[in-house]
Amino acid sequence: MKTEPKPSDREVLAGLVERVTYLNAENGFCVVRVKVRGHRELVTLVGHAAAISAGEWITATGSWVNDRTHGQQFKARFLKTSMPMSVDGIEKYLASGMIRGIGPVYAKKLLNAFSDKVFDIIEAAPDRLREVDGIGPIRASRIIAAWAEQKVVREIMVFLHSHGVGTARAVRIYKTYGADAVQVMSENPYRLARDIRGIGFKTADAIAMKLGVDKTALVRVRAGISYALTEAMDEGHCGLPTDELMPLAAQLLRGPSRFDPHCARPRIGRRHGHCQQGGRQTLRFPGRLVPCRAQHR
Repeated sequence: MKTEPKPSDREVLAGLVERVTYLNAENGFCVVRVKVRGHRELVTLVGHAAAISAGEWITATGSWVNDRTHGQQFKARFLKTSMPMSVDGIEKYLASGMIRGIGPVYAKKLLNAFSDKVFDIIEAAPDRLREVDGIGPIRASRIIAAWAEQKVVREIMVFLHSHGVGTARAVRIYKTYGADAVQVMSENPYRLARDIRGIGFKTADAIAMKLGVDKTALVRVRAGISYALTEAMDEGHCGLPTDELMPLAAQLLRGPSRFDPHCARPRIGRRHGHCQQGGRQTLRFPGRLVPCRAQHR
């Protein structure tokens, strides 16, 4: 009799990926079939992954849903993939084509040569790949390069997950910045609000807090002011008087420690243009509109 899981928003599901039914290369949305202990049939899991392959071990957090068309599915909010450990899993992974230069035929050859130590060989002694019949310098270099690429993807996803970024957003961050994702977020996590659609200042700010950015840091104040100006632009404004801008920025930047908008005035500085309006008010413009501001004086 089929096991009927109880509904929950924070259930954990772990198992071996038997088949990747669908993977959107642009946003990472995926549908996979997973072999899970305690389930007689394969479980359908939907979620997001920067890269995923048959043979990988996955650990997901999410909830069970009943789709009208496809039936019962596990909808993952967090999805972590791990390299397979069993010979069967390793063969599925290598045969999937995830590592360029290896298909079903070479997967079997590598397993015959190195058994479950294949990944250790690729990582630590890649020159030994040429011991396998048919693997020359060109194929070996493809395998090594593809392995390094997959390793970078995993490290980035682990970094993002460890700082509270959900899998769907983590995939979008990776797709936007690629191998530079960790560096970009470490230097200025507020770029997320500017560069990635659907990520606003509050989300970027929450990530920044987990990365240890101080609430009074200049990069945070500037990002809050810039975002407030961007929001004003979405409402049809080209710029805002400083006296109107500061309260909006204060709403974004206020947290457990108080934010004084008057202290931020000198920090607007070079990042935002300004002009006098009727000799009374100072208008602030986003940097990209500064060259056009004279037309509106």
